[in-house]
Amino acid sequence: MATQEPSPPSSMENNKPGFPRKILANKLEDKHLCNCCHNILRRPYQAQCGHRFCSYCFNRTVSNGPQKCNACIKEEIFEEPTSILKQGCAFPDNAARREVENLSAVCIHESCTWTGSIKEYEVNHEGKCEFMIIPCPSCKERVRLSEQERHSERECPERTLNCKYCKEPFHFKNIKAHDEICPKYPMICEGCAKKKIPREKYVDHIKFCSKFRTPCRFHVVGCDMSVEKEKIHDHERACAYEHLNLLLHYIMGMKVSMEGLQPQGLELAGHKLVELHQSLRELEARVSLLSHTPSGPPVQGAASSSSSSSSGAAAAASSSACSSGALASASAPPPHLSSALAPVLTVSTSFTPLPSSVGAALELQLHSEKTKVAELGRRCIDLEVKAGTFENVVCVLNREVERFATTMEASNRQHRLDQDKIEALSNKVRQLERTVGLKDLTVAEIEGRLREMAATTFDGVFVWRISDFTKKRQDAIAGRAPAMFSPAFYTSKYGYKMCLRIYLNGDGTGRSSHLSLFFVVMRGLSDALLKWPFNQKVTLMLLDQSNREHIIDAFRPDVTSSSFQRPVSEMNIASGCPLFCPLAKLDSKNSYIRDDTIFIKAIVDLTGL
Repeated sequence: MATQEPSPPSSMENNKPGFPRKILANKLEDKHLCNCCHNILRRPYQAQCGHRFCSYCFNRTVSNGPQKCNACIKEEIFEEPTSILKQGCAFPDNAARREVENLSAVCIHESCTWTGSIKEYEVNHEGKCEFMIIPCPSCKERVRLSEQERHSERECPERTLNCKYCKEPFHFKNIKAHDEICPKYPMICEGCAKKKIPREKYVDHIKFCSKFRTPCRFHVVGCDMSVEKEKIHDHERACAYEHLNLLLHYIMGMKVSMEGLQPQGLELAGHKLVELHQSLRELEARVSLLSHTPSGPPVQGAASSSSSSSSGAAAAASSSACSSGALASASAPPPHLSSALAPVLTVSTSFTPLPSSVGAALELQLHSEKTKVAELGRRCIDLEVKAGTFENVVCVLNREVERFATTMEASNRQHRLDQDKIEALSNKVRQLERTVGLKDLTVAEIEGRLREMAATTFDGVFVWRISDFTKKRQDAIAGRAPAMFSPAFYTSKYGYKMCLRIYLNGDGTGRSSHLSLFFVVMRGLSDALLKWPFNQKVTLMLLDQSNREHIIDAFRPDVTSSSFQRPVSEMNIASGCPLFCPLAKLDSKNSYIRDDTIFIKAIVDLTGL
């Protein structure tokens, strides 16, 4: 009886419309077309009106309720209720399905040479063609299916990479931006040229790097040299004169700047002082002139009384003339007062003395001007004192710079001596560290040999005690230490050298389900005297610490296997029992594990040796 071929999955029947017309290798017939999607029928259903539809197309059409058959309307044969499409009114047309599935088909994708039937296309080729063009899920670029993996790993600009330095993920297009901020990115020191310095440690490195170029400490006063840190003292010693010059110019510039910040310069103050002295002299002349003016009652004219005698008038006139001459000889008024005092000097009959309030005002103005002159003199003295102070400061600074240069020279000499001593001591320390390291290696090697000798047996029987079983089992599960080797043991003092290898979480077919135990032949000093290949029976045991039921497995070596030939390296490939003991047996309550310790026993049959 012929077996029925399996149908494609049901998901194909429900979520795909008809096959594209291009897949047909022969002429297309209308009876093979869906009356809805107008493609080749896929899982054809025949409605009660006789028209055929894809299963997907029919279910989609009637999902919103009964619908009129468009094909009946187009052919003008619409008839109710026969031409109404609804759930339950159509049946799978298996005859049409077999006819369609047996049609010859070709692949619609360019460059693909696949041929077969439509059924084979649906089952084996549709959606799996390596020439099919699909969009990349990340960058949306259209690529062939066969190239999708390579595109996603090597070409896609949106692919995610892990930084090889800090292990942080980033998009490929951001690789340059990430390199600019990656804390582990390797930097190169510009001074000592040391490579592979992580960016996060670069700042600390240049702080102590003796070759790194740094600005001179006198750059604030104008030195623009950049020198290596180890040569900074040599530079300062060689350029001490230039540094002092720069420092002096800097200080003098500060002095000039401070003088410019005063309310008035000395020169301006001197001009002002001269102007004030001139005004003071003018005011004194005016006061002197006013002090010689008569203060009696006004003189009456000849017209004031008709009874005046001529001698009286003449006497009055001569008296007035004498007074005018005396006043003129006493003090000459300044030019700007000549016009104001002209009536007093020329016409004695109309002279009127100034009131006392004018004299008081002039006295007050004179006192104010004298006060200003005194204030300006005091300010000039203060500025001179400050200038002298600045000169003293410059002198003191020069002496301090010279003293500092001398002290620095002495410190440099002492520093060089100290550096030589430190270098010598560092060399001695490095030598001692190397010696101690060699001694530690020797001690560790001797301790290892002692432990190996203490555990070594020479009768072919070996009991391996494994403590801290729970921790070592967790390390094996996590992959930190999947396997463990036992110390070596021998069949005799000059016999075969062997050891055991155990996987606490299983290996190969026993991974995560069994404890795997293997036997390993090792290279020994007496291998040239022994018979090869190794052909002794081996018995492996997991000891029941209650001595009731040991787990035992035994095997005789396959002499054709490389595991039992004479070793050419430290040990041969392990051979043994990957399914030695189910882990479930150790996880449940048992007597194989006591005090978190198990015992493995190996027995090598010595028959024939």
